[in-house]
Amino acid sequence: MADAGPVDTAAPGGTGTEEDSRAPGGDAGGARMNRRRFWVAALVAGAVVLTGAGVAATSLIRSPAQVAADAEPPPQDVLVARVENRVLAETVVLRGTVVAGQTVQVAPVSAGGEGAVAPVITKVPVKNGDAVHPGQVLLEVSGRPVFVLRGGLPVYRDLKPGATGEDVKQLQGALAALGHGRGGDARGTFGPGTKEAVEEFYSSIGYDPRPAVDDDGAAVDGAKTSVTGAERALVDARDALAANTDDAQKKTLRKARDRAAEDLDTAREALAKAEAAAGPMVPAAEVVFVRTFPARVATVTARPGAQVSGTAMTLSSGRLMAQGYLQNHQKGMVRAGQKVRILAETTGQEATGRVVSVADTPSQQQDQQPDTQGSGPDGNGATGGGGGGTQGNGATGYLFTVDPSRELPPGLAGQEVRLTIEAASTDGKALVVPVTAVSAGVDGRTVVTTVDGTGRQRRIEVRTGTTGDGFVEVLPATPGALKEGDEVVTGVNPGAAPGGPEGAR
Repeated sequence: MADAGPVDTAAPGGTGTEEDSRAPGGDAGGARMNRRRFWVAALVAGAVVLTGAGVAATSLIRSPAQVAADAEPPPQDVLVARVENRVLAETVVLRGTVVAGQTVQVAPVSAGGEGAVAPVITKVPVKNGDAVHPGQVLLEVSGRPVFVLRGGLPVYRDLKPGATGEDVKQLQGALAALGHGRGGDARGTFGPGTKEAVEEFYSSIGYDPRPAVDDDGAAVDGAKTSVTGAERALVDARDALAANTDDAQKKTLRKARDRAAEDLDTAREALAKAEAAAGPMVPAAEVVFVRTFPARVATVTARPGAQVSGTAMTLSSGRLMAQGYLQNHQKGMVRAGQKVRILAETTGQEATGRVVSVADTPSQQQDQQPDTQGSGPDGNGATGGGGGGTQGNGATGYLFTVDPSRELPPGLAGQEVRLTIEAASTDGKALVVPVTAVSAGVDGRTVVTTVDGTGRQRRIEVRTGTTGDGFVEVLPATPGALKEGDEVVTGVNPGAAPGGPEGAR
């Protein structure tokens, strides 16, 4: 076999021949190839080193947010709240209306002045918001006054001479307060002294009173004529008896004298009755009674020249109070004596008060519900409706009344307010927890579950008290077992991983 000669292992693949390696330029090309290979290997090695360093750096360098997040404990699988030590109050918030203690509707009907076909408003001397006082004229109807006096009994009839009763007594008292006494009349009897008082009062307001008997005095004049005739007949009978000496005739003359005396007595009695019935009267349509003063003109609808129709004006008197309605589920939460905060949201005015009454039975809700009266053809009869004739909203509820601790501004009359009622309160500070933290076990005990920093839970038996605003007062059965700042379980955390961490809180 022929000798192939030495192999150039430096040649690629080891296939080059000695002659090839010795070819011109062969040494320089191999050197360049070797240098290229070296630098490629160096670049690859450097990239690997840098990549490793980056990975190492990212494992060692963390942002402040990441550091804080890593420091937090894993999410709890339960929700917790802190035990608080404070005063707890249960409140009921309702809408209410400021109303006067009494609202009087003035709806007069006049018999009409001379030539009047229908009652017409001839004068309105007051306007909305005016204060009115006893004896003041509110308006004039067909030339006749409608005035206000102090009293709580509505007028239901014309008050005339000879009348007796509580309404007469009220009239006498109201006139006496204005300086017009009843004289020698008994209280509750419309006699000569009361007539004089009525005459004086009407004169003081610039009007003549209406006569009780509208006959221009014909009845009294006729009775006086009868008395005069009877007196003369008696005198004649006595003279005839004295001048006669015949015993038989004297018997007849004595009988005539006695009958003349009886006729005179009858005539005098008729005159007394006529005189008692005659004199000034107070028509029901001309007087409005209000319990307390000063009263205020709440509304005026009457205009001079207009015919009388319905309510001409509305008066409000007495202390302003707030009223509202409770629904069935609120009825048991509100009772007399509870504190109330009154807030006029439109003006920001605030006041405090107390519940003074709660109705036992439900009634239709009204826009206002004060004590109302109306003046009309049958007197100041109670209307029984809402103030000012307002219509109810159709719903039913239990009416309650709030008495403010101080006088409310007159401008709040008729305004809506927000009433916040303190239905219950703890006696000073107490331990309170959310209502959801309290549960009842199968053993019937009421407990809360506390959780500490390690996630360990502990059930503590408690007694509950006042509730309000989602919290409940708790008193641990074992003193000191529960304290302010402890954390109690209120529910399950839906954001925690299923199963939660070991020893979950």
